[in-house]
Amino acid sequence: MTFFSAFKKTLHLMLASLVMAGAAQAADQGTAAEAEAMVKKAVAYIKTNGAEKAYEEFTNGKSFKDRDLYIIVYDLNGKNLAQGANPKLVGKDLIGLKDPDGKPLIQMFIDLAKTKGKGWVDGYKFLNPVSQKIEGKAMYLERVGDTLVGCGIYKN
Repeated sequence: MTFFSAFKKTLHLMLASLVMAGAAQAADQGTAAEAEAMVKKAVAYIKTNGAEKAYEEFTNGKSFKDRDLYIIVYDLNGKNLAQGANPKLVGKDLIGLKDPDGKPLIQMFIDLAKTKGKGWVDGYKFLNPVSQKIEGKAMYLERVGDTLVGCGIYKN
C-alpha cells in the first residue's frame, strides 16, 4: 500500500468516525417534535391527575425527563411551579430571570402564553443540564389556565 492510499484510507476512517460521533451527539439531544409531544403529554397528565401530583412528577419523577428534555411550569406572574432540571427553582418568583445576553426569559414565555396560548419562544441561551454548558435554546409551551407548561430543546 502506498503512502497516499494509506493516508486516504486513514482520512476516510477519521471522517466516518466524526460523522458517527455527530450523529450520536444529535441522538443525545431532544428534537422539536419530541419537546412538543412531551408538553402535550404533560398537559394531559395535569388534566388527569391534578396540578399538585403533576408538578411533583415533573420536578422529582422520571416519566417527564428524557436526555436534555424536561418539563417546566410557571404561573402567569413568573412563579416557578415545576422544574424538571433544577428542583431548587420551584416556588421562586423568576419573572426577572434573564439569559446571558439580557433576554427576559420568563417574561417572554408569559407573553407568548398570554397572546398566542401556545407556540415556540426561540433565540435565547440557558444552561444545558446534560452538557453543563450555556447553549442556545428554544422552548415550546402551552397555556393551561393561569399557567404555562413548557419543554425546550438545546441548540449547540
